[in-house]
Amino acid sequence: MRLVWLAGSLALALLIAVLTLQVPRPSPASAPATDFSAARAMVDIREIAQRPHPVGSADHARVQAFLLQRMQTLGLQTSTQTGPISRGSAQYLERMGGDPAAANYSATNLIGVLPGRNPSLPAVALMAHYDTVPDSAGAADDTTGVASILEAVRAIRERGPADRTLVVLLTDAEEIGLDGARVFWGGHPLRDRIGAVVNLEARGGGGRAMMFETGRGNAETIALFGRSAVRAEGGITSNSLAVFVYELMPNGTDFTIPKDRGVQGVNLAFIGRPEQYHAEVSTPDALDQGSVQHIGAQALETADALLRADALPARTSNLVYADVFGRFVIGHAPATGWVLLLASVALLAIAAWRARSRAGLTSADAGRGAVDGLWFLSSGLVVTHFARLLGGPMSGRAESTDAYYVLLARLPWLEAGAVLAILALTLALLGGRARPDRRVSAGAVAAIALVSAVLGGFNPVMLGAAALSIGLSWFPNLSARSTWGGWTGVIALILVLGFGAQAAAPETAFLFVWPALLATLVAAIVAFVDPGVTRPAALAPLAVAAVLGVGWLIGLGHPVFLGIGMDLPGVLVLLALVGLMFLRPFSPETASRRPLLMVAMAVLVLGAGVSFYARVAEPMPTAVEAPAHT
Repeated sequence: MRLVWLAGSLALALLIAVLTLQVPRPSPASAPATDFSAARAMVDIREIAQRPHPVGSADHARVQAFLLQRMQTLGLQTSTQTGPISRGSAQYLERMGGDPAAANYSATNLIGVLPGRNPSLPAVALMAHYDTVPDSAGAADDTTGVASILEAVRAIRERGPADRTLVVLLTDAEEIGLDGARVFWGGHPLRDRIGAVVNLEARGGGGRAMMFETGRGNAETIALFGRSAVRAEGGITSNSLAVFVYELMPNGTDFTIPKDRGVQGVNLAFIGRPEQYHAEVSTPDALDQGSVQHIGAQALETADALLRADALPARTSNLVYADVFGRFVIGHAPATGWVLLLASVALLAIAAWRARSRAGLTSADAGRGAVDGLWFLSSGLVVTHFARLLGGPMSGRAESTDAYYVLLARLPWLEAGAVLAILALTLALLGGRARPDRRVSAGAVAAIALVSAVLGGFNPVMLGAAALSIGLSWFPNLSARSTWGGWTGVIALILVLGFGAQAAAPETAFLFVWPALLATLVAAIVAFVDPGVTRPAALAPLAVAAVLGVGWLIGLGHPVFLGIGMDLPGVLVLLALVGLMFLRPFSPETASRRPLLMVAMAVLVLGAGVSFYARVAEPMPTAVEAPAHT
C-alpha cells in the first residue's frame, strides 16, 4: 500500500515541478500595446543577431547605428559615451579572434533618456550589453536583453508618463571584461542620478528567466519585485539562496558594477538550453521565444513599478525569500528563521512523544534514522560525483575554452544522470539499506570512489564522504528499524542543518526551515490520526505534503544544477535529503523491499549510462586551444 502512495506522490510532485519550470507562451504582435510582446521583440532580435558583432567588427558598427535609430524612434534622447578598454580585455578579445585595434581600443555605450515629469527624482535604468563574442550572433546573450528593453520602453510609454526619468543603458565590451559598464559607472554625468537598475542577461538560449542578483540589503527591493514581477506572464523564479551563492562567485555581469557602488536593483537571466551559450547555434530561430516573453515581461513590470514608485527601494537588510511554484514570493526577516526552527522542534517533539507511546518509537531508533540520513548524504555525494565524472572532466580540468562550452552542452545529460543516481539511493534507503551484504555495499562505494579519483583527481571532500559512507555501510545495524525511527531521525538531521545554516548564512536557511516546518506539522498530525501510518487518513496528508514539498524542491533544484551543478553536482543530494523528510514514512512493507532494491540497482546503472552517453551526444573538439584566462 505504501509503495503505491509513494509512486503516486512522486509522479504528482514531478508533474507540478515540470509545470512550474515551463516558460510562458510568447505574446503575439497583436498583444495590447501596454503589454510586453515577444513577437514584437523578435523583430529587433532578428535584425541585431544576423551575425556576430564583437567590439571592433563591422557588424558591431552596424548594430550601433541600428540601435541608436531604434532608440530615437522610441522617443529617447540618445547619446553615446566612449571610453578605453583595459589591456587585459584587449588581449582577451585578440585571443578570441577579435580586433580591438579596429575599435581604437575603446568601448562605446549607447544611452537613451526618457525624461520623467519630475527630473529631481532619482532615475531608473534598464541595462543590457549589445556586444557579442566573435563566434556567436548572440541571439540570447545579450540581444534578447537589448530587444526586451526596447519593447519594454515602448510599453512603458504606452502606459503614460511617469514621474521618474528612465535611462536606457546599452553597454559595450561586456563580453571581454565589463569595460562599458565600468566606463559609464566610472564617470558619466547620469551615473549619480540613477537610483535603481534592472539588468538583463543570458547564459543559454531558453528556460525560465530567474532573478538571481540584487543590490545588497535587498528587503525593500524584493518586496517591490515580488509585487510587480508576479504580474508578468509565467510568474517569477527567484530565491535568496541564488542571491547568496552568486555573491560568492568570482564572475560577474554589468550589474556587478552599480551593485558595488551601492545601487539597488535586480539582475534577470535565463540559463536553459546551455548548448547555445557563446555558440554558433545561438540564432534567432534557435531562441526560445517563451524565454524572451518571460524575461521581457518581468523587466517591464519591474521597471514600470520603479518608475512610478513614491520612493525607490533603499538598502536595509537582506530578505530571506523564495518563490512558490513561480506564482508568488514569500519571505521573512532573517531573525524569523529562529522562530520557525523552534516551532519545528516543538512539533517534532509532539510527534515523537505521541509516536513513543502509540507506535513504540525509541530515542535509539530515531538516532539510527539520523544515521540513515548521514549515509544518504555521504553516499549521494560519492555517486553523483561519479556520475558527473562519467560525463566529462570538471570545468577546472577542461583543456580549453571550447571544452568548457562542450561541458555546458552536456548539462542536460549530466543532470539526468545525477538525478537518477539520487533516485537510486532514495529507493535503496526506503527498501532497507541494511538488507544487502555489507561487504557488497561498502565495496561498491569504495570502487566508485576509486574510479572517481582516477577520473577527476584527488578530492578531499569526496574522500571524506566515501570514508563515511563505507563506514556506515559496514555497520548495517545502525539503520533505523521502524517507520517512525527513520522519519523522525531524518527530520532531526535536517533541523540540525537548519540551525547551522541559520547561524552561518540565514539567507540560505529557508531551504531547511520551510520544508522542516511542513514535515513536522504533518508528522504531528499523523501521530494523532494514525500512529501506525497504515490507513488513508494518515497516508493522505503525507502524500499532500510530499507532492508539495518534493515538487517545490525539484523546481528549485533544476536551476540550481544549471547554475553550479557542472562542478558541484552534490548540491542535488542536499535537496534530496530535505525531500527525504516527506518520503521516509512511505518505506514499503517488508515483502516489497527486495524488488525495490533491485529497481534501485537498475536505476543507478541507468544513471551512470546516461551520464556517460553525454560524451557521445556532445563530443569534445578534436583540436584544442590553450585555456583562456581573464
